[in-house]
Amino acid sequence: MKFGINLFPTVGPAEKSAGQHFEESLRLAELADTLGFHHVKTVEHYFHEYGGYSPDPVTFLAAVAARTRRVRLITGAVLPAFTHPLKLAGKLAMLDNISQGRLDVGFGRAFLPEEFTAFEVSMDESRARFDEGVEACRRLWAEEDVVWEGRFHRFGPLTLLPRTWQRPHPRILVATAKTPASAEAAGRAGYGVMLVPSINPREQVQKTLALYRDAASAAGFKPTEEDVHMSYSCYIAEDAQAARQKGKLASDRANQALASAVSAWRETRSTDYPGYEKIVERAGKGDFDRAVAERKALVGTPAEVRAAIDDLRVWFGECTVSLQVISGAMPFEESARTMRLFAEQVLPYYQTND
Repeated sequence: MKFGINLFPTVGPAEKSAGQHFEESLRLAELADTLGFHHVKTVEHYFHEYGGYSPDPVTFLAAVAARTRRVRLITGAVLPAFTHPLKLAGKLAMLDNISQGRLDVGFGRAFLPEEFTAFEVSMDESRARFDEGVEACRRLWAEEDVVWEGRFHRFGPLTLLPRTWQRPHPRILVATAKTPASAEAAGRAGYGVMLVPSINPREQVQKTLALYRDAASAAGFKPTEEDVHMSYSCYIAEDAQAARQKGKLASDRANQALASAVSAWRETRSTDYPGYEKIVERAGKGDFDRAVAERKALVGTPAEVRAAIDDLRVWFGECTVSLQVISGAMPFEESARTMRLFAEQVLPYYQTND
């Protein structure tokens, strides 16, 4: 198994300025590189305290690339529905070169109604725009003299510059939250997947992974641990009670940010997002203790977190875990302590010689 950090902001100006958030997050990225973590990941979202401090993950990860030497950079995820594929493919190719081939590209559909409204994009076009955007980027990276005749974009013949450092292109990962068919399609295409197990029952996650791995195998693709990404909130302390108390505070604050961001689903319906109106009912009402007990959050002492990861390994197989270490306006010192304790007392149990 491999482990990295996910710098998904759930914070607003009342708690931290954008400048403070970025300065602290870049320091955490440097620490991840020093401590031997596998990757640094961040998201693309807009307007809300739920992710709004990260409207362009490429910009942030370019700064990370300049400050690090080994850690991989992962977009978790960029949203092709809101960016022309020529622009998106070019920005990501630049980042792949700046980092000298340390980039993995995660693509997502987006799911917040207010983002679609602001960009004047119909939510009912979400799936089609996603599929077109990913395939257009892939072809622009892998091919020359590309001619594209899509539903939303037309261009070519064009050869993208710069060419990607990694050939034929960086690893592609597809975010799949509530739709198992997305994972199945990713497997058929030879892509990886990114999941957030906390929002689904364990059995549903296992079913999704089975669909993905079976589809990949049928297509002649053999996923590695780096093709299956899972994100978990993480808070570690030497004292179990303190870890639970502080972890719960961070979780409650992050859930508050999510609840505000998804509130528009009360009045929104989309054929591309069946059942998403139910998100409003669940957002902000999580049972923290139950989430920890069910291994949907990695909270506790280093030994307790190791035990939780052992369970995840049995349930889901070899995968790459992204540790969300800044949930809920977490103070920098506490995020750094979680990372150090994980690196010193958890990571060695799962390291290999590769």
